[in-house]
Amino acid sequence: MTFAEYLISKKIDGSAFQKAEPERFDEWQKVFEQVHPESFTAQKKFLINPTRRKYTLAETQDSKK
Repeated sequence: MTFAEYLISKKIDGSAFQKAEPERFDEWQKVFEQVHPESFTAQKKFLINPTRRKYTLAETQDSKK
């Protein structure tokens, strides 16, 4: 799983996140590449939801079907 796929699975708009907070995005990406996705989730547990609220991934028509 790539970091982009992980962000999608968490319903986070990766491009908006990267554009608004490039340093934090890069930090998260480096950590993600070094650990298992479940470990990453455990490490960032209390940061993922606020990030999701700021950069919510817009649902496409295909995902609503």
